[in-house]
Amino acid sequence: MTNKQSIAIIGAGIVGATTAFYLSTAGYDVTIYDEGTGQATSAAAGIICPWLSQRRNKKWYQLAATGAAFYPTLLRDLKEDSTHSDIYRQVGTIVFKKSPELVSKLEKIALKRRELAPEIGELTILSPDEVKAKLPLLVSNQSALFASGGARVDGSLLTKKLLDTATSNGATVSNKKAQLLFSTNGTYTVSTSGKNQEFSTVVLAVGAWLPEILEPLGFSVDIRPQKGQLIYLEVEEETKDWPVVMPDGEKDLIPFPNGRIAIGATHENDEGYDLTVNQEKLAAMLADVASVAPSLATAIIKEARVGTRAYTSDFAPFFGEIPGYPNLYVASGLGSSGLTSGPIIARILTQLIMNEPTDLPVSDYPVASYVHKLTN
Repeated sequence: MTNKQSIAIIGAGIVGATTAFYLSTAGYDVTIYDEGTGQATSAAAGIICPWLSQRRNKKWYQLAATGAAFYPTLLRDLKEDSTHSDIYRQVGTIVFKKSPELVSKLEKIALKRRELAPEIGELTILSPDEVKAKLPLLVSNQSALFASGGARVDGSLLTKKLLDTATSNGATVSNKKAQLLFSTNGTYTVSTSGKNQEFSTVVLAVGAWLPEILEPLGFSVDIRPQKGQLIYLEVEEETKDWPVVMPDGEKDLIPFPNGRIAIGATHENDEGYDLTVNQEKLAAMLADVASVAPSLATAIIKEARVGTRAYTSDFAPFFGEIPGYPNLYVASGLGSSGLTSGPIIARILTQLIMNEPTDLPVSDYPVASYVHKLTN
């Protein structure tokens, strides 16, 4: 059965692409707009392991943990074999801390969380020799915590698969810059290069570019951009079974098949929407990682990617319908956990549009706290 409701999705990162996939699978008439500038997902390689985060925001943790648990379902829905996929695979996560005491403390937190999140898998404190056995490039005299349920995900490959499937379902993709206009008859108009098209429902999944779309329409939007740079190295070893590594710092190490290793990412708060590669930052990032994997200091840099993350002033994400504007949905503020929480947020947006019960209470992530209509 075909649903004639026309839906525009502006933004084809992880939230927009997943929303397009599920709505097109359900038979909706979907048009996706994305000019591709600065998209965080296309530049991202992620670690899916929220259970070892020590962020204290319980609602954020609930969202991220639900997002991690949702990944196997998403892969099944995409008909992707997660045990052999280049997109997503559970390879385990190694986490370092400053001292053995902090590693033990993290293990206790993780054991408690595992009671509600069995996806964490086995938890083990590894000796330095056991760390090296799991990932031969690591050279450290420290113990580390290993969680077997940790996974890696390639954001670029995932969004490509989502969009390819959506288009095979009949969705249309436009690479033109889209502008949102309000209509007086209860619909919304999307304008691209002077060409207008009306839709009954619009989903704004543009991340850090949300102010650019909504502020001209009289909204105040609590979103700021953060620049993130990521580098891909090439090594001679086969890396497909290596776990991901979270050193004591911001620079993660994410092995992919065929000797590809992603390093990153930077967290640059003062660069606005700048998308240029900064060689000095890349060199510093490589030096950071070389402290735990010295051989990477001379590895071949194959590629550098730059994206822009979206943050709210209190670092919390939001999603749902904009109050007072029926069928105008939004999601933003995902920050560096976008690959973890993006798919489940998209699934919840789909549930809202289809009038289904949501996997999490939307009231815990209120749009009204971050998007306000200004009065004249």
